[in-house]
Amino acid sequence: MKILSPEPIRTKPRAILFDLDDTLYGYERPHRRAMDAVREKVRRTLSVEPGPFDEAFLTARAEVKRQLGETASSHNRLLYFQRTIELLGLSSQPAIALDLEQTYWRTLLTNARLFPAAEETLIELRAAGLPLALVTDLTAQIQFRKLVYFGIDRYFDAVVTSEEAGVDKIGLKPFNLALAKLGLGPNDPVWFIGDSDADVVASKRALNAATFQKTPDGSPSWRVHDGVDATFHSFAEFRDWCRTVITAG
Repeated sequence: MKILSPEPIRTKPRAILFDLDDTLYGYERPHRRAMDAVREKVRRTLSVEPGPFDEAFLTARAEVKRQLGETASSHNRLLYFQRTIELLGLSSQPAIALDLEQTYWRTLLTNARLFPAAEETLIELRAAGLPLALVTDLTAQIQFRKLVYFGIDRYFDAVVTSEEAGVDKIGLKPFNLALAKLGLGPNDPVWFIGDSDADVVASKRALNAATFQKTPDGSPSWRVHDGVDATFHSFAEFRDWCRTVITAG
């Protein structure tokens, strides 16, 4: 664990907020497996090879994101697959689009794993009497599925998705909604743990949160985001460090 700004993280927080994707579990590996499963199904059902499918999918995703902006629906795989099928010269094909979406999420969840010590960290923080909240982009249905699949839904006092808030985290509203659900005010000290720029920068802007960036293991491309107070690779080291602050507080 690397401390960048000691002062903001010296105080025991009133609550701790977490991101989900690439924070509590690794997204990229199961995502690749899920897309492989979708490509194979498209090849078998639509006789479309992976190359043309990938090209259409990237275009479809960009179109959906451009049209919907920073909202939960802009991450909706069903919309991506519907538009992909249309770009391949077919009609909308709702049944096939639904099948591809279900294949994607089923495969992703089957291959997804919580990071080591992530659940143990949540358990220990709860045992210390700290309220926990999850603040995450994407639709409520799939994010709730992930929480239940991982068996960690019971650890959170509040869950906020960008679907519920009406805008992604970059729009700040999800953070304020989480604070309201926890019964906290703007001057209450909170921590936010996440991986992306939207997580750490937006949470500091919205809540003046002490920010912790979960960094990927073995990836040369990651960078420390502006305003991050500390970084960590493993939840074991984050948990051990938390003990010193929480016990002292």
